[in-house]
Amino acid sequence: MLTSARARFYGLNLGIPLACAAVVFLLFDLTRIDITISNLFYDPLHQVFPLGHVRLFEQITHKWARAIPNWTGEAAIIGAVLSFFWPLLTPEKRPGLLRVLDRTRLAKPLRFAYKHRRDFLYVVFAFSLSTGVIHYLKGHTSVYCPVETTQYAGKIEHKEWFQNFDLLKVAGDGRCWPGGHASGGFTLLALYFVARRYRWRHSKAVMYGALALGFVYGTTRVLQGWHYMSHTFWAGIFVWLSCWLMALLFYGRGALEQPLSNRQRTVPPVVPALGNAPSST
Repeated sequence: MLTSARARFYGLNLGIPLACAAVVFLLFDLTRIDITISNLFYDPLHQVFPLGHVRLFEQITHKWARAIPNWTGEAAIIGAVLSFFWPLLTPEKRPGLLRVLDRTRLAKPLRFAYKHRRDFLYVVFAFSLSTGVIHYLKGHTSVYCPVETTQYAGKIEHKEWFQNFDLLKVAGDGRCWPGGHASGGFTLLALYFVARRYRWRHSKAVMYGALALGFVYGTTRVLQGWHYMSHTFWAGIFVWLSCWLMALLFYGRGALEQPLSNRQRTVPPVVPALGNAPSST
């Protein structure tokens, strides 16, 4: 039988996302609520989504929106690569090299990267899994965006994801479900699980910030006619599950279910390292 702490852990991290999936499926995928919402931002007279043709809006919500998740992923890759330099150089055994690293101010970032190697690797793998899951679902459901469908002066008939889903092969050319831009914002949930591992008292703020960013990214594309609202919810569900499962692999349930600390600085729980070693002093 599950202990109360274990049941609560799986209930919060797995049960709630699955319940949300059921609600989204029943409330959106089996009704016309998605279309009703998109109709609010559609001009039937000119047969366009007006905000889809505002150049500045497109620049901010489409192109600039990629910056935050892209920079985060790139920083994690750089940190993961740098984490291997300190043990390879072994500056503790080479006083001359250590003095050079200190003078050039490289010692501190190299030590930091080495100490947090597992965290950098986790973010890289969590981002990769989230992106891979979203791309797989896009290709194997072949859902077209609203502006591409006959509902909004397009050429393709609108279909729900489950009508086209094919497990083993690409279902078609549509690439709209789940929301790609929304998933980019939601991938920052990986930072929440890193913060949760260290029992940082502000980790929930990281979670709410990542969720807010994903919904902002997704909603702006709804306004432009490039997604339905449910696409954003589905993106959030799949990215959460991807980041959580990867966190279980890297950190273990024991580290993630520890209560948050009320102190500003805490020592993380001892967990067997995955591709990491104790930091040197």
